[in-house]
Amino acid sequence: MTTPERTRDAEAARATKETTIKVRLRLGSRETRAATGVGFFDHLLTAASFHGRWGLVIEAAGDIHVDYHHLVEDAGLVIGGAFRDLAAASPAIARFASACVPMDEALAHVAVDVSGRGGAHVDPAIAEGAARDFDAGLVREFLIGFARAAGITLHARLLAGEDTHHRLEALFKALGICMARAFEPAEGGVPSTKGAR
Repeated sequence: MTTPERTRDAEAARATKETTIKVRLRLGSRETRAATGVGFFDHLLTAASFHGRWGLVIEAAGDIHVDYHHLVEDAGLVIGGAFRDLAAASPAIARFASACVPMDEALAHVAVDVSGRGGAHVDPAIAEGAARDFDAGLVREFLIGFARAAGITLHARLLAGEDTHHRLEALFKALGICMARAFEPAEGGVPSTKGAR
């Protein structure tokens, strides 16, 4: 007899004159539907959520006729906000996690601390290049918005790689796995010597 997987859910939304975004997260699930209107960004989000086993449903619309920047950055804010809600609802989690993921010649490393203090430290090399019409610099903006809204400390590094598609996909897979590990249930209450995050 198998035990059903434990799932934890959160929803978040944001509406501005530039974007409208709705997100649902389900930890422990591989259900993924990314519909942002930006094909490569959908691909990255799908890679993160599938490999991290945090089901993601995101519906987004925005001024992508101008640029992808507003939509990608705001998606980071909304997904990060959902993770912040999950952290508040689940104080007894692993908190610290890291993941190193290869994809062909590329190798990416991500480490997080679900500390309640948001900040991203992003390797400048992440912003180099483009995958088709998707500027890799947008990933830096996504990660900064994501970390701030989630209340996590995030370090993201590219250790190797030449192909921009491979580098960014490895990075998002590492992010997905890392977040799943950080949110694994842990015994002993809030993982802090202060007794609070």
